[in-house]
Amino acid sequence: MHVSRFDLNLFVVFDAIYTEGSLTRAAKVLNLTQPAVSHALGRLRDRLDDPLFVRQGSRMVPTARARAMVSPVRHALGGFQRCLSDEGGFDASEAERTFVLGLRDGLEGCLLPSLMAQLMEDAPGVRLQSLTISRKQMATELASGRLDLACDVMLALPESIEHLPVLSGPLVVMMREGHELADDMDLPGYLAAQHVLVSSRREGPGLEDFGLARQGYRRHIRLRCQHYQAAISTVQNTNLLLTLPATLAGRLSRKGMVIKSFPADLPGLEMHLYWHRDQSADPAHSWLRQKVLGLLKEQQEQLTVNSE
Repeated sequence: MHVSRFDLNLFVVFDAIYTEGSLTRAAKVLNLTQPAVSHALGRLRDRLDDPLFVRQGSRMVPTARARAMVSPVRHALGGFQRCLSDEGGFDASEAERTFVLGLRDGLEGCLLPSLMAQLMEDAPGVRLQSLTISRKQMATELASGRLDLACDVMLALPESIEHLPVLSGPLVVMMREGHELADDMDLPGYLAAQHVLVSSRREGPGLEDFGLARQGYRRHIRLRCQHYQAAISTVQNTNLLLTLPATLAGRLSRKGMVIKSFPADLPGLEMHLYWHRDQSADPAHSWLRQKVLGLLKEQQEQLTVNSE
């Protein structure tokens, strides 16, 4: 099949369905009727001899063929768009687009309020979706285009995944006022206490546990939960301790909570922003990336000021 005999507009429809996960939302983004989008998908299915998307509940889920196609299709569409643009720019005020971010629980609360405030002002048609992505799947999700940006700890990923350090800081320990360790906490007292671990995984140690294990120490995890807000509420009402990055503690702390320095010499936690190199030159992606980098830089500067 030669490209000259193929209607390239079908790939525009393909990309919209892949991004939105819905024929109705794709039609709205493309300013088409739903029957027109459905007809275009039918033509694409016939030409490629693959269903491309299968319905699961209310969502159109891509097939293996669609997942393999999406990165080169988006790369090509981005190139076409840059050719048609006078300056290869991106007009946020006119854009209709959904960006998908891979953020863990604590970072959502730190980044999304400020980011959405800017988008509400500058980009009324831009939508955000925040997901928790398995670290094992991050490279695949970024390469497929199902994920635009991710923020996580330093990971060993393929060279095709670009990244920049965005947040760094020490670990701290949060507890309720009146806790027996609130005035003076040393390592034996920390290890003798019971702890909350926030993790999206069903089992396995936290990052701080790896550091403690290298020094021959082990702590007692009494509660494992998925979200910092739940962990903080629990700590507020019990004698459990919560260890977390200082970058999050200042934002999430509540009245009646005490924050103490971590009582062992462990490396600070460094967070990186990740994206696929195919997206580096895309004006829309670059626009979002700079927004996120700017806000995370402000967070890092605020942390530095508070720690001085």
